[in-house]
Amino acid sequence: MRFLLTFTLLLPLPAADFDAKDPSVLAKLFPKGAALRRLATDMQFIEGPVWMPAGFLVFSDIPANELKRWDGQSVASFRTPSQHTNGNTLDRQGRLISAEHDGRLSRTEADGQVVTLVDSFEGKKLNSPNDAVVKRDGSIWFTDPDYGLGTRAKEQPGNYVYRFDPAKRAITAVVKDFDKPNGLCFSPDERRLYVADSGKPRHIRVFDVQLDGTLANGRVFATIDKGGPDGIRADEAGRIWSSSGDGAQVFSPDGQLLVRILLPEAAANLTFGGKDGRTLFLTARKSLYAVETRTRAPKR
Repeated sequence: MRFLLTFTLLLPLPAADFDAKDPSVLAKLFPKGAALRRLATDMQFIEGPVWMPAGFLVFSDIPANELKRWDGQSVASFRTPSQHTNGNTLDRQGRLISAEHDGRLSRTEADGQVVTLVDSFEGKKLNSPNDAVVKRDGSIWFTDPDYGLGTRAKEQPGNYVYRFDPAKRAITAVVKDFDKPNGLCFSPDERRLYVADSGKPRHIRVFDVQLDGTLANGRVFATIDKGGPDGIRADEAGRIWSSSGDGAQVFSPDGQLLVRILLPEAAANLTFGGKDGRTLFLTARKSLYAVETRTRAPKR
């Protein structure tokens, strides 16, 4: 494994890491004395953090064409080339699912082999899969904007949100009217799916998940007022944590802005992890950050 020369900082950043109208809400979300830490920097553009069952963080450096890992002490190379992977998640068996800008959704097997799950829809190549989430039934839901096409011709007529059934090898476009569909997550009970649109709307929409795997009643959940939404996560209480131009923003289950997490760089994505699942990791342009919280991801 090739280790990077990335400089690691474990000291807290300067004060004023949070902005909340109601201090009592801040106290519910973060332990006393919680402060942002910059874990590593001097990367190119990092994204897609996911906490692995083995006890380390994997994340993407898209321009570097590399997956990296944070083991609690330093950053090292996890896999290169990564096919310009963006978002990452885990399936029900704890295997790494990656949304690759080069045009496919992949899975990393237990022996390290990387296999293609899906790379086309209706006979046409996918755009550049961006982020993914796995439902308890094993289905994989992912977004496919055209950010990562590069010089490759676009074959899909739009930028869709998909549902993929690995058992049946079946892919369905569940939403077709997004500008740039990006991060996505389920509510704790999986009755709702949240999808970020990082294009012109710069908002998060929420849909009711139907028993047949379709979506209904799409509506705007929240609008990001600084930059746009990219990666999003739900916590165990149903709050939505979204990356933003000022760092990250936390919303109540009914879409009210609760807290801003202020970073010196715009965040692209975030995830919960660590030994107790309560550490929030944030990928922000060139740097990886972390902060301790009082919550965690929903149980799956």
